[in-house]
Amino acid sequence: MKVEPKVYIVGAGPGDPDLITVKGLRILQEADVVLYTDSLVSEELIARAKPTAEVHKSAGMDLEQMVELMIERTQEGKSVARVHTGDPAVYGAILEQMSLLKKANVSFEIIPGVSSVFAAAAALQAELTVPELTQTLILTRASGRTPVPEREELQSLASHHSTIALYLSATLTKKVMRELIDAGWSPDTPVAVVQRASWPDQLIVRTTVGQLDEAMKENGIRSHAMILAGWALDPTLIDKDEHRSKLYDKSFTHRFRKGVPAHE
Repeated sequence: MKVEPKVYIVGAGPGDPDLITVKGLRILQEADVVLYTDSLVSEELIARAKPTAEVHKSAGMDLEQMVELMIERTQEGKSVARVHTGDPAVYGAILEQMSLLKKANVSFEIIPGVSSVFAAAAALQAELTVPELTQTLILTRASGRTPVPEREELQSLASHHSTIALYLSATLTKKVMRELIDAGWSPDTPVAVVQRASWPDQLIVRTTVGQLDEAMKENGIRSHAMILAGWALDPTLIDKDEHRSKLYDKSFTHRFRKGVPAHE
């Protein structure tokens, strides 16, 4: 597929430069212009852009400056790779960019990426949807300087007692603890925090709902952290058999395999 003179919003993944998709990397390597979130995207990844590419850091730019640059370059017949951390669809602030690009009649395409929630789960060697324990994963954030809709307050979501992944909440751990406990969560419920998931300096902290704030303080974590909470984060699950999936159970029949009846 030829890289066309339009804007490509590319998910760069959580940090490890090898966790970008094959398609995303090809666009980065062929784009005429690269605009990237320099506070979060690996410089090693951006170094893979072609030598003649025009490269810009976006951390010091406001929305209008970024979009104006993208519009100008595409109108010049150039391709633009707008490189975001993780997956652009989750807290990616891409809606306002797409809106302005659409008003300017500039074509754009989104290339998905690996979200930090999945990089964190991989680092923890955790399955977030464990059979007969929890089959739901809620991606959210605690309400702080950026509020959440009232119906999506953490306490309300936590009432489902599913696995919860908290983005952008490292400075709000007291609030997180209070709302989870008020929702009926035991203080002993497992919590895992992964700071800078997939980066060389990745830090993993295992704690509980009742000890979350103290654990964050002890480890000096105030940013770039994914907080995962729920019984799916219990590290002892790997030693147990009662939560096995039916998918590979020899007695379970499905479209591709006939099950063998269990002996009575």
